[in-house]
Amino acid sequence: MFKRLSETLAAYQARDPAARSKLEIFLLYPGVHAILFHRVSHWLYLHRLFFLARLNSQIARHITGIEIHPGARIGRRFVIDHGMGIVIGETTEIGDDVLLYHGVTLGGTGKDQGKRHPTIGNGVMIACGAKVLGPFKVGDGARIASNAVVLSEIPAEATAVGVPARVVRIAGEKMNYAADVDQIHITDPVQKELQAISSRLEWLEKLMDEQAKSENL
Repeated sequence: MFKRLSETLAAYQARDPAARSKLEIFLLYPGVHAILFHRVSHWLYLHRLFFLARLNSQIARHITGIEIHPGARIGRRFVIDHGMGIVIGETTEIGDDVLLYHGVTLGGTGKDQGKRHPTIGNGVMIACGAKVLGPFKVGDGARIASNAVVLSEIPAEATAVGVPARVVRIAGEKMNYAADVDQIHITDPVQKELQAISSRLEWLEKLMDEQAKSENL
């Protein structure tokens, strides 16, 4: 248990430039407190002490602003940056080295039975305000852009942007998205298409103007 805690604190130090020491992280970071509460809640849940599990998770929610259902399965070195408003559903599965920002929802659509929530692979980064809804997988090393709404499976090493989210492959470039976080410079394919159409229209207008001038001469 102490080894896992040390790993988590080290992961926070590596990914948060504001983190000054492991002691500060342990005492003051709500994401760490939320995961410690969850480890207890999950143990109670696995031993079918459902009321106590839910009670503990609700105490954690009131203290941290982070709601993690006791049934969720979470891997190692899980980092929650800020964390306020995060919701993680009962059948969610989260791999190792995952990074979540505030306002993220890992939820269901209300239409599924049994497995209702997403499976998040290793090394995934999910930016602030993103929603991942449904019983599908987000592949290893993927990243979800801010405020994206993901409703279908995301391949490994890909980026999802938009509402509903569209997948963008990073061709020929393998990245550790959990460590090399960049929430700003994310390509939107629809925006690129609109820019291409706009450039084409400008070219056509210029061509028509030149033709009109030549006819008047």
